[in-house]
Amino acid sequence: MVRRTKEEAIETRNRILDTAEHIFHENGVSRTSLEHIARAAGVTRGAIYWHFKNKADLFTVMFDRIRLPMETMIERCRDNDPDNDPVGTLRKIFTLVLRETARNPQRRRVLEILFHKCEYTDEMGSVIERHQEACADGRERIEHSLRSAVALGQLPVDLDTRRAAVLLHAMITGLMGDWLFMPESFDLEANAAIMVDSFFDMLRLSSTLRTPPGA
Repeated sequence: MVRRTKEEAIETRNRILDTAEHIFHENGVSRTSLEHIARAAGVTRGAIYWHFKNKADLFTVMFDRIRLPMETMIERCRDNDPDNDPVGTLRKIFTLVLRETARNPQRRRVLEILFHKCEYTDEMGSVIERHQEACADGRERIEHSLRSAVALGQLPVDLDTRRAAVLLHAMITGLMGDWLFMPESFDLEANAAIMVDSFFDMLRLSSTLRTPPGA
């Protein structure tokens, strides 16, 4: 009986998350209330508050369902790098992120909410903080890999790795945001690898990404 009750609780939690995902996508986050989600999920508001503190908490957990599996893939990609090839590993990661955005319906739907249907109002303060932390962590990881690539001679010794990391992160997220806004404008999945290669060509060739002598 206890096991069945636990299974039912998990089923209810997942139903709430699935429902919230679709309603946020359809109506936008600020125009969706917990009452809307409860009615659509066939549960009470009390059931929602049993599993989530508020709408921001519900949104964060919904987002983690697509972000955390991707982070696992990124870690696996990094761990399985026997040739100590940071540029190659970054290339695999960026290409994977872009392709998964294009071919994974759930990831695409949640990212559309995050990029284009999430109004950062006061009630979403914790979501803003979480998004800022994720961006900062992404830039830090990229810069760490770029420093390793410079040390191995894969990138110019005078590359400004901080500026390059900020630029790479902005290009990847900007590319996803543009495609999600106009997916018919170009084939993201088919062009992911060549676009990522062009980013690294920029790092190798751009004089404006060099650290001034003596800096």
